[in-house]
Amino acid sequence: MNDVVLRPGEASLADWAAIYRGAGARLDPACAPLIAESAAAVERILAKGEPVYGINTGFGKLASVRIAAADLETLQRNIVLSHAAGVGEASPVPVIRLMLALKLASLAQGASGVRPATVALLEAMLTKGLTPVIPGQGSVGASGDLAPLAHMAATMIGVGEIFVGEARMPAAQALAKAGLAPLTLGPKEGLALLNGTQFSTANALAALFGAERLFQTALVTGALSTEAAKGSDTPFDPRIHALRRHAGQIETADALRALMAGSAIRASHLQGDERVQDPYCLRCQPQVMGAALDVLRQAATTLATEANGVTDNPLIFPESDEALSGGNFHAEPVAFAADMIALAVCEIGSLAERRIAMLVDPALSGLPAFLTPKPGLNSGFMIPQVTAAALVSENKQKAYPASVDSIPTSANQEDHVSMAAHGARRLLGMVDNATAVIGIELLAAAQGCDFHAPLTSSSVLEAARAALRAEVPHLADDRHFHPDMEAAIALVRSGAVIEAAKAVSLPGVS
Repeated sequence: MNDVVLRPGEASLADWAAIYRGAGARLDPACAPLIAESAAAVERILAKGEPVYGINTGFGKLASVRIAAADLETLQRNIVLSHAAGVGEASPVPVIRLMLALKLASLAQGASGVRPATVALLEAMLTKGLTPVIPGQGSVGASGDLAPLAHMAATMIGVGEIFVGEARMPAAQALAKAGLAPLTLGPKEGLALLNGTQFSTANALAALFGAERLFQTALVTGALSTEAAKGSDTPFDPRIHALRRHAGQIETADALRALMAGSAIRASHLQGDERVQDPYCLRCQPQVMGAALDVLRQAATTLATEANGVTDNPLIFPESDEALSGGNFHAEPVAFAADMIALAVCEIGSLAERRIAMLVDPALSGLPAFLTPKPGLNSGFMIPQVTAAALVSENKQKAYPASVDSIPTSANQEDHVSMAAHGARRLLGMVDNATAVIGIELLAAAQGCDFHAPLTSSSVLEAARAALRAEVPHLADDRHFHPDMEAAIALVRSGAVIEAAKAVSLPGVS
């Protein structure tokens, strides 16, 4: 995988996705003059002798406290150590690597006042595979993701812990092993590292990338379930969707129709089928999945903008030697985007679970009860459907909007907060839950199609079914079901189902 060259302010979602999935990242050398000039501006501002928030004053409620020049290094070190107050399990390494890249791109835009050496250390940590150990809990998404970013900054001054590969070691030891020296922070640098939305944004982006793969796989399994139930492709007729005009709905219907094109199963019941309409879980896939796609795209637009922005405070403007204090650290846009992703992920799983429930019910599907040739003696897919229902219910509970919550902090100085970190951090678990539901649907839909032999589905859907059957055989009699489910879930998570169906262009978030 090639390294991503970060051009701050211009990085694409594909760039961030590549970094999340393991690509290296380095700054465009053209950033160097901007970084140097920003740091020089801080020195000029200090030379004026005026109080400037975060440079020679205290922080938050203590902003009115003036700090002597001799204490400025201590001030920046203290803010890092005092704010590294997160709790909980360590955040996933891929998410934190993405967070480092986001912070790197933000600082490199020359509005944060950090020195070139500070940016270089952050870049070196990313390049050499040094990932700070960052507890997942402790940010309310207000003055940036203070606690998580403080844990990151602490490792840069040799405090805390760092993952190096699979090993977890003291930060000073990890830096030394990589040939790096801890920083002594200059004026403004601790605050610049701590302020920002990079933790929330990294978690939300990671979930967005997972949600896109989930969405595309659910189109394949949804089409396969339609085939298993001998459902109609008439609801995917483009004339229907053109009248409503929603882009996601139109593209989803196009994809479902293309996935089923050439199916012998569909051809077998074009005439003489007594059923007039399919259940909503089949018939309304374009409307539900298309709406989810539109929402994911809106979230993607917001996150792409946020990822290219500068979100610390105060911001440095070298052309006028001003430090302007504002509120770019407030993560409300990320919180809204995270809530949108949560809703979409929840609905993708919910609709898929209804298709599984339909397939195991002989009154609805026309298939053997619980998709087993010998119902009664065998339970077949009875309990996998229950598992899917449990996962969907869990996601419903997690989907409650985080952005509508707020709790005052910092002695009421920070009196409205976004809860973006919580809203974004829950998302990967929701994607995992929905991925398991889609894995169960893949098993159930393939099993349902087995009963239609010798009739086959389209070449595209048969390729997806073959990918599953290479790992999981047809279920003739009850066996230990868990390994089958794990194999199917792994196929969904890896993107193998999408790859098998690559003859059809599936809509995505970009």
